[in-house]
Amino acid sequence: MAKIEVFTKFFCPYCSRAKALLERKGVEYQEIDLTTDRAGFDAMVARAGGARTVPQIFIDGKHIGGSDDMAELDARGGLDPLLGLA
Repeated sequence: MAKIEVFTKFFCPYCSRAKALLERKGVEYQEIDLTTDRAGFDAMVARAGGARTVPQIFIDGKHIGGSDDMAELDARGGLDPLLGLA
């Protein structure tokens, strides 16, 4: 099974949407809440190539992007193989 990391903040509708998609897929993920974690936020920005919005999603260390990026990847049929579901 793939290692999935989702960087979030409290009360973020895009974060909720991304997590809901992963839950519909039936996969486990690690949520990293950055609401009060400045060092964690800075680390996420560095890993995400400068992206400063949440969520930022990583699958097996590969940066997927945000909620819209993951939804588009799923619509193209590219998400399931990364999750190990194909």
